[in-house]
Amino acid sequence: MIYLSQMVGNPVYDLEGEQIGRVNDLGIATGEVFPRVTSLAIVGPGKTPFMISWRKYVDTFNESEVRLRVIKTDIRFSYLQPNEVLIARDLLDKQIVDTRGMRVVRVNDLKFSDTSSSQLRLLGAEVGARGILRTLSPHLETIALKLAKTFGKSLPERIIAWNYMDLLDRDLSDVKLSVSHKTLDDMHPADIADIIERLDPRLRGQVFAQLDDEQAADAMAEIDEDKAAEIMGDLDERSASRMLSEMDPDDAAELVSELDYDKAEKLLALMGIKEQKAVRQLLGYREDTAGRIMTSEFLSLPEDATVADAVEAMRRLDEDFETIRYLYVEDEEGLVTGAISLNDLIVATDGTHLKDLASDELITAGPDDDQEDVAEGIAKYNLLAMPVVDDKGKMLGVVTVDDALDVMEEEHAEDLQIAGAPRSDTGDRPRDLFIIVVRNLWFPFWIAGIVACIALFGKSFGTPAALASAAVLPAALILADAAASYATNFFLEYNSDDEDSPSIAGFFLKGIAIGLLFGLVLIITSGLLLPALHLPHELAILGDAVGHSFAAGAGTVIASFALSLVWLLILRHRDNKNKETSGLALSVAALTAALIIFLALINLCGVGITG
Repeated sequence: MIYLSQMVGNPVYDLEGEQIGRVNDLGIATGEVFPRVTSLAIVGPGKTPFMISWRKYVDTFNESEVRLRVIKTDIRFSYLQPNEVLIARDLLDKQIVDTRGMRVVRVNDLKFSDTSSSQLRLLGAEVGARGILRTLSPHLETIALKLAKTFGKSLPERIIAWNYMDLLDRDLSDVKLSVSHKTLDDMHPADIADIIERLDPRLRGQVFAQLDDEQAADAMAEIDEDKAAEIMGDLDERSASRMLSEMDPDDAAELVSELDYDKAEKLLALMGIKEQKAVRQLLGYREDTAGRIMTSEFLSLPEDATVADAVEAMRRLDEDFETIRYLYVEDEEGLVTGAISLNDLIVATDGTHLKDLASDELITAGPDDDQEDVAEGIAKYNLLAMPVVDDKGKMLGVVTVDDALDVMEEEHAEDLQIAGAPRSDTGDRPRDLFIIVVRNLWFPFWIAGIVACIALFGKSFGTPAALASAAVLPAALILADAAASYATNFFLEYNSDDEDSPSIAGFFLKGIAIGLLFGLVLIITSGLLLPALHLPHELAILGDAVGHSFAAGAGTVIASFALSLVWLLILRHRDNKNKETSGLALSVAALTAALIIFLALINLCGVGITG
């Protein structure tokens, strides 16, 4: 999400990185439900204003700058079109009046959906206090949010969606609220879903209610399951049931599985018998299997049928039938024996028998096969769909390439989380600071370790024990984090049931070997460092502290790599329970264990006495 207040005043750079001015305003075409930004108004050197086409010239943008895809000499100015408005000039600080004239509010900021790196859509007007604070200073908004949270209150946004606003006249002295969704027909369901996901939850259901059943079903299939379940809960049961009936069975089953039992049963009971049966059959399979993500809509014909028969069968299909990628061929017992691509079907003559066109190399999956294995199979063999068959070879459904892509995207996101990648939805936290802390997680543990050393070995940081411990501890912590990464990488690369997967014993012994190697490096470093310091007799206590600290560090490293087996077993156990594991949480656990081990070893080595 990005706001007008965050865009205005930002520098604008050309392709060569030369600043040509600053953002002064943004232009939109008012004919769309959620209009795209079409023009960029810039204030150049000498406060000279000019306007350029957003689509033609803007390459990337963010909350701090706008970059163009051409050099400044290739820029051609444009002018505001009759259906365009400048939102800062024409909308900001303007009144919004509801249809009954009962309530008047003021536009304090404008909210955009950054659906791509180069496209902006206007979502609506911010009419609450947060818009005022953000316009004055983003820091004021942050402070206000924290204060409200401290007192157990919330400071929600007050967004009025653009699709509820209608321009009364060209000078925009007023904006009147209306409910007009006629141009939603021009948008792709994925675009509608993207807009709805970014709207305030209180507005999602209202916008969804304006779509017809087919549009609503197509858009709902594109929305994240959790948010789709929220929207479904806001709709009346009959509307929600009609929407489910319009959805493909696999999408409907996925959505129903996110609802609570009572709600799901009520909606299923209101569906048609045919649609209800298809959804219930899919819900009968375990989660994350081919049976759960397959669609039961496919086209199959006997082997002795002809191309003409196949074409006629396709013509008789309902308009909302799942997109056909292949025609499947069955023998006399109803078992699938081959598949025919639409390309082969089109070029064949009408009288050709299907068994003569069908491919003998049919790649299939079982209903209990892991969904990730099926997705990888579709990618490996370049398939548009993979048939799912029972033990006898009878077709149950097909997993389509779009479902496979969803699975791979979901698995990729889970792998990133396990690997410790920060989430993109970091809320109100300063994102850059959050990423820095995550990538250098050992640092706060080092600070905590210094405090603990001071508490254990003396009040002054200058005591030999505390000083030596503070010097060695970062190496021990960084290597402890590396041990957690060692377990994480092994988990991501090898499945526990893979025949080619190295054994647990091999993993453990390799980890111990790595730990011993790094520990030996620390011991050797200590042995080389002490003679090089040439410490006089009166500072021998410092030499003892350094030696003990390096020994404790070496022991901590060895113990950390031994613990990598524990982290691996935890990852596999939670994976078997279909539970997600955060790489960040795993790193925190590894660093906590390392710090405790280090302090314990320091105490055993007697550094506290020398201090």
